[in-house]
Amino acid sequence: MGDTSEEARAHRTLGGMLFGGMVAHLVGGAVRLGLPDALGEGEATAAELARALDARADTLERLLRALEAVDLVAETGPGRYALTPAGHLLRTDHPDSRAAIARFYTDALLLDSWRELPQSVRDGSVAFERVHGTSFFEHLDGHPDRAEMFHAAMADGTRGTARVLPDAYDFAPFSTVVDVGGGDGTLISAVLARHPHLAGVLFDAPGGAARAPAVLEKAGVADRCSVVAGDFFRSLPAGDVMLLKSIVHDWDDERAATILSRCREAVSDGGRLLLVEPMLPDGPGAAGPPVPFLSDLNMLVNTGGRERTRADFEALCARTGFALESVRTLPAPSGNTLVEAVPV
Repeated sequence: MGDTSEEARAHRTLGGMLFGGMVAHLVGGAVRLGLPDALGEGEATAAELARALDARADTLERLLRALEAVDLVAETGPGRYALTPAGHLLRTDHPDSRAAIARFYTDALLLDSWRELPQSVRDGSVAFERVHGTSFFEHLDGHPDRAEMFHAAMADGTRGTARVLPDAYDFAPFSTVVDVGGGDGTLISAVLARHPHLAGVLFDAPGGAARAPAVLEKAGVADRCSVVAGDFFRSLPAGDVMLLKSIVHDWDDERAATILSRCREAVSDGGRLLLVEPMLPDGPGAAGPPVPFLSDLNMLVNTGGRERTRADFEALCARTGFALESVRTLPAPSGNTLVEAVPV
């Protein structure tokens, strides 16, 4: 007989993985129903929530019990439920909301490509292009509803970095920051609000930058930040700091090198390149949290991009006129890596 406890752990581990997709859909479904917002800071029974959400009380009770099992709600009394700290993150009005991310990562837009993972592993092809007949970003250009979902998720995913980056990096020596692919301005707004001496440029494709003016205005920095629409494969506005969050991982090495080459042309002497990205550990068999590895495969099947190791970033910088100067992990709730490089 083998070690039954070890065997049981193996079964539990694999079982959790096989049911993982269902857990993701449980979370996404709760958000689409509006359940976290309906619970808010209070508590309610299934019957009370059913009236608010136009749902059946009996099936909603089943959903609540599943959400309790994954620690998103807690039973505060017989048949009464409230959100846990993790559950509160699914409220759309939470400052660190992940509601838009929950919608995005459980949408067919991404998941249809994941079903084609084996073929992408076999030949390196981009599954999204096989499934939809076009690239990911071209698809968004033709589907405004999905583009809106994507941009909302990116804003959600940037808030954690926006909270910590302004104090985690010394912007004092510089005068202008260019947020390349800066979307709705969540990150550059936080940087400028914390550092009044800075001027900013938010650069993105027209669809990506459309929501930026309102965000900049709300943050009180619109007078110090211009919004420029364009193509970062062609040219970029000049600045002291070229800031790119979650941009280069969307692209293969050739396309990523083109973007960084445009950054090298635009950055001032003595300026800096800042890349905020997940980072894979170096070396064969290197252990680490699963999320960067899963993100790496998500890039493979959906955009043709990849996550990178420190050595990968060093090589990418070297071929585009930069020298990698430092790598550090940003504090929670960001969890991303800050790669700093200098022009050479």
